[in-house]
Amino acid sequence: MDCLFCAIAKGEIPSTKVYEDDKIFAFNDIDPQAPVHVLIIPKEHIKWAYDINEENSAVVAHIFEKIPEIARSLGVNEGFRIVNNCGDQAGQSVKHLHYHLMAGRQFTWPAG
Repeated sequence: MDCLFCAIAKGEIPSTKVYEDDKIFAFNDIDPQAPVHVLIIPKEHIKWAYDINEENSAVVAHIFEKIPEIARSLGVNEGFRIVNNCGDQAGQSVKHLHYHLMAGRQFTWPAG
């Protein structure tokens, strides 16, 4: 398998690590859309949200349990946005499930 985020999680491609444990890896986005823009990925390869199921949903729950800890470690205390793009039409550019944690500016809805 040739997956950019799997290679990043394994340390084969450099990244700026923000958080890591045995299940997930978080790193700074290389094209940040906010002053704080971190990607949070499961180490297990899951292509997209369509593939979340009973066997792998615990890692997704773990990500959401760790999001507040990651945000606090980055000094985020005014709120944050979590985004998941699922599929090409939604803008998913890397086919490995990931969540964007963004903060540090005022966001608008639905875009921006």
